[in-house]
Amino acid sequence: MLLLGVTMLDFVYICQTKANKNKYEMSVILRKRENKDLTTSLYLDIYHEGKRHFEFLKECKLLRIVNPTDRKANKEKLALANQIRDKRSIQLQANSENLMTNHGNKIELQAYFENFIENYNKKDKRNVEGVYKKFLAFAKDEKLNITTLKQLNENIVQDFADYLQNVCTGEGASSYFARFKKVLKKAVKDKVILSSPANDVTIKRDESFKKDILTIEEIQVLANTQISNKEVKNAFLFSCVTGLRWVDVKALQWKHINLDTNVLSKVQAKTDVKVEVTLNNTALSLLPIKEGKNDFVFNLPSHTGALKTLRNWLEKAEIDKHITWHCARHSFATNLIYYKTDVLIVSKLLGHNTLKYTQRYTHIANDLKKQATDNLPTINI
Repeated sequence: MLLLGVTMLDFVYICQTKANKNKYEMSVILRKRENKDLTTSLYLDIYHEGKRHFEFLKECKLLRIVNPTDRKANKEKLALANQIRDKRSIQLQANSENLMTNHGNKIELQAYFENFIENYNKKDKRNVEGVYKKFLAFAKDEKLNITTLKQLNENIVQDFADYLQNVCTGEGASSYFARFKKVLKKAVKDKVILSSPANDVTIKRDESFKKDILTIEEIQVLANTQISNKEVKNAFLFSCVTGLRWVDVKALQWKHINLDTNVLSKVQAKTDVKVEVTLNNTALSLLPIKEGKNDFVFNLPSHTGALKTLRNWLEKAEIDKHITWHCARHSFATNLIYYKTDVLIVSKLLGHNTLKYTQRYTHIANDLKKQATDNLPTINI
């Protein structure tokens, strides 16, 4: 006889985990709850170390069956729910049995990365060192207090991937992130963490050059659209007319700007290459009142906070493009070439060591010109 309120599905799994519950004080039971609309909700009843909580599996909600398609969909959702249940059970057992040793909860992220680098002797060692430095810069920018590997989760890793795409050019972001995933994969192998939070996070190679750019007309629309955070607005527009990356505009100080000559001179954080940009009237109008030489020009939030403001701003301006902060740099270069600036000058303004990357903007500018002519109305002859 089944216990009151326990389905056959529940009972089977209770039998499977009964021994575990006695030994480790844990159980993970998949339960069903019928809804008024005749759908069925699935949830996990989790008991661990004397505490009980529920995890509702919204993505696994079963449909009211009215046709074979619904039946097939429910079968797939039930299979997914069972996979999630098994995964939670493994996680709890790992914690209870201390399968991850004393490292699982306590090993320091810094110590693990530095030990990995010290014992890593392959040709891409500099890339591994580089991505670790970028992660530290990301954590500082986001004000994240991450001390252990266990604290890393998929959301943080996704934000870091977005950060890399905004501070790196060319294939740099995908190259760095591949090394970051390699370190986490090794941590799983060493049983430091149960699974890598980077498994489902990807960066497409050379994605930065496929991102949308803003035309001069669209930049004007943004300038005419009011938002609550004027610092983010002015800084982003400033990047659009100077080509500064996020890390450089955030760290921009008054000592980098000579208002007598209207020249911005700064060593880029990514490349250590010095760039000099003559500020036009638009750029000058975006500057606030000058303060001390070591004061920041723009008072900006974290990278993630700035991106959220940027997305809301674009939506309000009704610009349907996927724009990140780094797109401001792409827009600067593309618009210069579109309006017939010599590619060598553009290369100098961007701080490129060669014309290799700069020439890609020529193709984008040519595509825009072709698109402009294609948009002309047809004349019937």
